[in-house]
Amino acid sequence: MTINDVCMKKIIRNYTCESGVRQLDRSIAQVMRKIAVQLVSGKKSKGRLAVSEKTLKQYLGTPKHRQDLELPLKLPGIAVGLAWTEVGGEILKIEVAFYEGKGELIMTGQLGEVMQESAKAALTFVRSRQKELGMKAEFFAKYDLHLHVPEGAIPKDGPSAGITMATALYSALAKKAVKPRLAMTGEITLGGAVLAIGGLKEKLLAAHRAGITDVIIPKRSEQELDNVPDNVLKEMRIHRVSHMDEVIAIAFPAKRGKR
Repeated sequence: MTINDVCMKKIIRNYTCESGVRQLDRSIAQVMRKIAVQLVSGKKSKGRLAVSEKTLKQYLGTPKHRQDLELPLKLPGIAVGLAWTEVGGEILKIEVAFYEGKGELIMTGQLGEVMQESAKAALTFVRSRQKELGMKAEFFAKYDLHLHVPEGAIPKDGPSAGITMATALYSALAKKAVKPRLAMTGEITLGGAVLAIGGLKEKLLAAHRAGITDVIIPKRSEQELDNVPDNVLKEMRIHRVSHMDEVIAIAFPAKRGKR
């Protein structure tokens, strides 16, 4: 029996969700058992047997897991971050909208305490760029900002989404869309410094799977790039930054005039 690379990737991504290979071993064993039953019952003839994409669902049933690799639309107020989980890296979509209110920051999406603190730090940085954004001083007293991280049933925490939240806030208030196929990870301080994060290898692998072409990482974490496969690094541009101003310059590239 043979299982080609395409089918093997589908088994890993659609039928397993773990840091090891136990579920993968069980899934392959299940395929082999069902093929053995078909051989014994005469439903399959002996010879070289190959598992195809069409027969995979027949052996393993409906996929148990679905990776969200779809990138968001190019609209103001949306930025893509990278998250680390116990089973690998994932892309993290962050959305921001504003409307008339009482100057509150509303956060939804089951954000943990550390992540909420990062959102507040991100907002403080963005407010310090008020003049740059062309906003009046009273704006933040008269409008509510709503920051949402989709997949609200899944708890999320950690400081590494700080620059992503700041970028999404800046994007919404500037009414400018973030550069397409750009993802980022990094903790932010009140003054806009970008601090080191962990799990960079897993995050870059997730970005690669999702078709990301540009990734912003903290300069303080660049030593972790040694652990990332060369084929992944070759297919993405890695931007090392130390301050949020650099993130903004990359996320919102200036349009060049015609010569």
